[in-house]
Amino acid sequence: MLRCKSCGANYDARTPTFRCECGEPLDLVWDGGEGAAEKRTDRAIFFPFEEGEWVSLGEGNTPLVSVKDFADELGLADVQVKNESANPTWSFKDRGTAACVAHARALGFSRIGTVSTGNMAASVAAYGAAAGMEAVILVKGDTDEEKMAPVAIYGPTLLRVEGAYDKLYKESIRLGAELGIYFMNSDVPFRVAGSRTIAFEIAEQRGFSVPDWVVVPTSAGGNLRGIINGFEDLLSAGLTDRMPRFLCAQAQGCSPIVAAFDAGEERIKPFESPHTIAHAIENPFPPSGNRVLAELRRYGGVALGAKEKEIVKAQKHMARQGFFGQPASCVPLACLRNAREEGLVAEGSTAVLIMTGSGLKYTAAFQAHKLKWKDCKLKELAEKMR
Repeated sequence: MLRCKSCGANYDARTPTFRCECGEPLDLVWDGGEGAAEKRTDRAIFFPFEEGEWVSLGEGNTPLVSVKDFADELGLADVQVKNESANPTWSFKDRGTAACVAHARALGFSRIGTVSTGNMAASVAAYGAAAGMEAVILVKGDTDEEKMAPVAIYGPTLLRVEGAYDKLYKESIRLGAELGIYFMNSDVPFRVAGSRTIAFEIAEQRGFSVPDWVVVPTSAGGNLRGIINGFEDLLSAGLTDRMPRFLCAQAQGCSPIVAAFDAGEERIKPFESPHTIAHAIENPFPPSGNRVLAELRRYGGVALGAKEKEIVKAQKHMARQGFFGQPASCVPLACLRNAREEGLVAEGSTAVLIMTGSGLKYTAAFQAHKLKWKDCKLKELAEKMR
């Protein structure tokens, strides 16, 4: 069953329903029963699919690594990085794509699609190829060339579309219904459900001890919603004893959720003239923004923005610890630093940073670092290495 947390309406999950009639997003409802006693978090418990409907490329089970230097710097008991770049197409999107493909197959669809700023495009194209399904990929008109070829290589119908991104999102859903294409956009129910597995893994990897804070870079809001739902499932199942608090991390150059949160508003407004190096979370009017606001307030969370120089600094410092994340993936570290400075995160707390995608997704960011290297002749090598 699918449910709208905003108005309480229920829908049949065996239909291609992507949004509530009230305009807000839908969530997959889990009954909270099976698997609790065994402390199992495998997908068969939480998803209503037959095993044969899944097409997996090995998504999930990504590393959760403690970074002592970050913990020491911030005065925290532990700071861990959940490295989602270890997924098959180098981002967290593969989790939701796998769940959506299973749902599409269960419903008899042969065509799938998505609207994306980059990460989701590659993911849907790859899983469409693996499942033998036609994939239709729509990307923003200003999408960089370096993001196009890694999508096109999988053989989808790839269209770069001029026009407002929020309108493209709505038009894709309309055309999908008309043309028989299952559009698995950023906050459709089963994509969000796929992100629940991030919460399941964090809990399992921590011995079912919940961190004090989970910090999530936020664009449309579906990933954060899914992680929140996952921790709710764990609590419902008796696998954990409390909820963490959540930090919605955005770039100041595109921060509609932060703006609404700071203003005490219940609904977001379109963010004017967005511009940030963190392109993967540059969504000026996130479709799950209202729901994210409500969830943050429900669980004592916060929404913070990071300046461009703070994002670049965080990317550099993440790399110095061995994690090369795209700029959007490094916004959590920048925002956690700001949260500590503002006293929002208490000394001695524990935090998990969600590193959503690989730095190889956006190599243009190298320009912001002014990286240097030297050339030398073989006979000069010993001298240069001293």
